[in-house]
This record gives sequence, structure tokens and C-alpha cells, in this order.
Amino acid sequence: MNNLVKLNLPLAQLKLSEENKITFVRCLIRNKKIVLTPEEWVRQHLIYYLDSHFNYSKSRMAVEYEIKYNQLNKRADIVYFDLDSNPYLIVECKAPNVKLNKDVLHQIVTYNSKLNTPYMLISNGIEHYIFEVIENQIIARDTLSKQ
Repeated sequence: MNNLVKLNLPLAQLKLSEENKITFVRCLIRNKKIVLTPEEWVRQHLIYYLDSHFNYSKSRMAVEYEIKYNQLNKRADIVYFDLDSNPYLIVECKAPNVKLNKDVLHQIVTYNSKLNTPYMLISNGIEHYIFEVIENQIIARDTLSKQ
């Protein structure tokens, strides 16, 4: 459990455990033990950050939200829903060693073509990019609005 990368996010209060030399984290949304991969480390910190700093209630977040795309089942890492239960924010998490490049942006744009959220966020825990979608234009933003 000592090889966890320090992220460019507030430290989340996570419940970690170890079984047979495998580290688990209790998911803040699913409330069950999940194998702690580098991507999951980022995802749990982003859930904590969205909830604690932007008031994005965990009760309106879905993790590994299924999206049908070209007859394939894809999964968005985090989807946040507004008060009317419409998708509002889609988040794509990558491990800290994964570069956030045009392929990652293409992935989230592809997923969002089915969800039509006004906001998209990509993060590897070190770098974070926020985008707003206005009239089919993708505009980079500095921050998210609080809920």
C-alpha cells in the first residue's frame, strides 16, 4: 500500500485494506471493496473532490456508467446527474502515468455523443482538463461551477 502516487488533488479519506497482497479501496459511491488500481486511485480522489469542493453530491454520481456505442458496451468512469436526473458531467479517469492526449479527449467526446452532458472532465490525477460543450463546440474551462 506504500506505492500510491501523490495526486494533484486533495487527499481523500479512503478506506484501504489488503488481502493476499492485493490492495482494495471501499468505493465512495458503490460502497463495496474494489481492487485499487492506479486509475481507481484517481477515480476515488475525483469523487471526493467533486463532492467536497464543488458540492456534487455523491448520491447523484454513477461510477462505470454503461453507455451503448456502435453496439458496444462502454463505461464512463463517473457521470454526475443534475436535479432533473439529466447527465450533467462526464469524467474520464486515467492512471497517473497515462498522458492526457487527443486520444483521451476523443474517448470522452465519443462517450458524450451519447450522453450530451454540458461538461466533460479528463484527469490522470496530476493534470485535469475541463471542457464545456456549447452548441457542439468544445470549450476549455479553468474550473467547474459549484452545485
